[in-house]
Amino acid sequence: MGSMRVALMVTCVNDAMFPETGKAVVTLLRRLGVDVEFPAAQTCCAQPMVNTGYLDEAVPVVRTFVDAFAGFDAIVTPSGSCAGSARHQHGIVARRTGDAGLAAAVAETSPKVFELTEFLVDVLGVVDVGAYFPHRVTYHPTCHSLRMLGVGDRPRRLLEAVRGIRLAELPSAEECCGFGGTFALKNADTSIAMGADKARHVRSTGAEVMVAGDNSCLMHVGGILSRQRSGVRVMHLAEILASTEDAPLGAVVGGGR
Repeated sequence: MGSMRVALMVTCVNDAMFPETGKAVVTLLRRLGVDVEFPAAQTCCAQPMVNTGYLDEAVPVVRTFVDAFAGFDAIVTPSGSCAGSARHQHGIVARRTGDAGLAAAVAETSPKVFELTEFLVDVLGVVDVGAYFPHRVTYHPTCHSLRMLGVGDRPRRLLEAVRGIRLAELPSAEECCGFGGTFALKNADTSIAMGADKARHVRSTGAEVMVAGDNSCLMHVGGILSRQRSGVRVMHLAEILASTEDAPLGAVVGGGR
């Protein structure tokens, strides 16, 4: 892996609110022998603009993205949502500009973007990452990881290989949690109703921790679980995979939300 240049795309939500997730990705990848770099020029993946219909405003964001991540062999992100945006939306934005240079740059960069579980399973070829997490956990497959990327059972296979973990099946797992970025603001009542359904299903599993590959979904459902005084914590998959017997979660990422 030494010769492969790998970049971490941390995402805005993680950078602003959940920096421990980015640190967990670096801890995990370094443990697996990947010398991951962090291009400081990176900003947003442009998804908020695209999803809200501001395609012209997305153009400079996509330009910044391709410049920041030029020359890397792989771009790893702890977010199915942002990976989906880079892989599917950047091409739409670039082609719409009629700028052949930008379109070519995007065609070069987009296929190199991997959601964390895709990178671990498909590129590194590992399922057992040496993690230890002795808790009852339920996994929520986020919409974009499921539908835009098709990560399939990769996250589940990684979780099943974690020592000490007890995995509880989440009822109606494939239903959306209701966050949807700007949707949560524009259609708040619907968003809250969907989140409440998800929280109810999570509580029914008896899990101590709800895990997902996107902190945006965890923030939404986690907020509801916390207001319900449910006692259920939410954690990003990267933080569980980074946790080991020698460096348990607290030492790596400083506990829950």
